[in-house]
Amino acid sequence: MAQVPSQEKSKLVSETRRRFEAEYLADKSDKYDSRDVEKLQQDDTWVESFLCWRHDVVDETLKMIDESFQWRKEFAVNDLNESTLPKWLFEVGAVYLHGYDKEGNKLFWFRVKFHTKDNKTILDKKKLVAFWLERYAKRENGKPLTVMFDMSETGLSNIDMDIVRFIINCFKVYYPKYLTKIVVFDMPWIMNAAFKIVKGWLGPEAVNMLKFTGKNEVQEHVSIEYLPPHMGGTDPFKYSYPPLVDDDFQTPLCENGPITSEDETESKEDIETDNKETGEANSSEEQLVMPRKISSIEQISKIEESDKVDSKIKTLKKSLSMFKGVLLHISPAEELYFGSKEIGEKKCLIVLTNVTKNVVAFKVRTTAPDKYRVKPSNSCCDPGASLDVVVSLHGGFTISPQDRFLIMAAEMEQPCGTGPADLAQFWKDAPRNKIMEHRLRCHVDSSKPSSLTLKENSFNIPSKSSEDIHLQIQPFRFVTQKKLNLAIFTIK
Repeated sequence: MAQVPSQEKSKLVSETRRRFEAEYLADKSDKYDSRDVEKLQQDDTWVESFLCWRHDVVDETLKMIDESFQWRKEFAVNDLNESTLPKWLFEVGAVYLHGYDKEGNKLFWFRVKFHTKDNKTILDKKKLVAFWLERYAKRENGKPLTVMFDMSETGLSNIDMDIVRFIINCFKVYYPKYLTKIVVFDMPWIMNAAFKIVKGWLGPEAVNMLKFTGKNEVQEHVSIEYLPPHMGGTDPFKYSYPPLVDDDFQTPLCENGPITSEDETESKEDIETDNKETGEANSSEEQLVMPRKISSIEQISKIEESDKVDSKIKTLKKSLSMFKGVLLHISPAEELYFGSKEIGEKKCLIVLTNVTKNVVAFKVRTTAPDKYRVKPSNSCCDPGASLDVVVSLHGGFTISPQDRFLIMAAEMEQPCGTGPADLAQFWKDAPRNKIMEHRLRCHVDSSKPSSLTLKENSFNIPSKSSEDIHLQIQPFRFVTQKKLNLAIFTIK
C-alpha cells in the first residue's frame, strides 16, 4: 500500500477523532473505558495504526475502533495484571514473551502442548493473551512482534480453534499493525484441515504472514540463539514463574561515574592509548609534525573545524528524535544506529535531559552485556541538565537488531549522596511504581539514521541537513593547542 504523506495522514487522524466523538462517543460513552477515549485523543500512533489496517478509509476505521474499544472494556484490559488472573495460568507457561526473530521483532510464544481445551477456563486464557499483548503495547508502543505457535508433542486435546481465532482477532482488530508473521512449528498432519480455516480468518492480505516450519525452516525466521533445543536451537531459557518473563537486561561492561565534560567521553582504552601517545610525544614531539610538513595554517584550520563541530554537537542534539518521559527526555526515541553490519560505527550517543525539579537517578541495562560498554551506566542527572551516555561496541563483536537497552530513571526527591554506594541503596529502596522505564533497540541498516553516531577519532559533518541529522566521526586526531604551538615553533 502506498505511503500517505504526513500532512494528509494528520488530516485523517484529526477527521477520525472528530467523527468518533460526534458519531460514536455521544451514544456509546458508557460502552468505552474513558482511558481509551483519552488515549485516542492524544496518541497519534494509535489512531494511525487503526487507519493503516483499514487502508486509511475513515468509515471502516471508526467501526474498527468501536469494536476494539467495546472489547477492551468488556475484558477490562486496562486493569489486567498478575493479581487479576489465576496464578496457575502463569505457572503453566503456555503463553509468554521471550527472544527476537532475525528482524529484531519480539517473539510471542504459544506452547500448544501445555494448553487443554476447557470451556470453564477459556475466558481466563483469553485474558492472559490480552494481558501479554497490552503489557507489550505499553512498553513497546507500535513495535511489531512475531507469533510462535510451537505445536511439537501436541494432540487433538491441545487444539482449541476458539483460542486460535481469538488470537487472530487480537491482531486484526484489537492490536492492529503489531503482527509481522505467525510461525507454526511442527504442526501435526491431522491439523491441515483446521489451518485451512485459519487462513480464511486471516484474510487474503494477511495469509502470507502464516509460515509452516520444521527444524530446518524455522531457522529462516529465528536464529538458533533464540530457539529452544527441540527446535534445533541453543537457547538455554527455561520458563518459570514467578517472576514474569521479560527481557534479560543486565549491567553492561565498563560501569563508570558521570561524564562531566565532552573530553571525558573516551573509554578507558582510548585514554590508555592517548597516554602512550603522549609519552612518545614527550621523547620526540617534532616527529608528530615534521614528517608530514603540516603548516601552522593547516593546523589552525583543523582546530577551527573541531571547534565548529563541538558547537554543532550541542545543536544537533536538539534535532534528534526524542521520547518525552515524565522524568527524562531521551534521544533517540526508539533506535540506536550503529550503521550496517559490515561498516557499523563503534559508538553512538544517548542524550538524557532531566525535566524535573529534582535530581534524577538513572541506570542503563542491556540484553547483551558482554558486547557493549556504556558510560555512564549508573549515575544521576541534575534538574534541567542534559547528559551524554556513550554506548560503545566492544572489540570483536557485531551489532544485532535483537540487542536491547533499558533506561531506568527515578526522581531523588530527598537529598542523598550520588556515590556508587548511595545510588545502590537508592535503587534498592525506590518504589517500583516510581521508576520510569524506556527501551531502545539497535538498528542495523546502511540507510540514514535518526540518532547521533560516533566513530573513534574526529568529526565529519554531512553538508546535507535533514530533520534527523547524522553525525559521524572520521579518522583524524584533534590537534591540541600545545601541539599547535610546537608546530608553529618548529616551522619558524
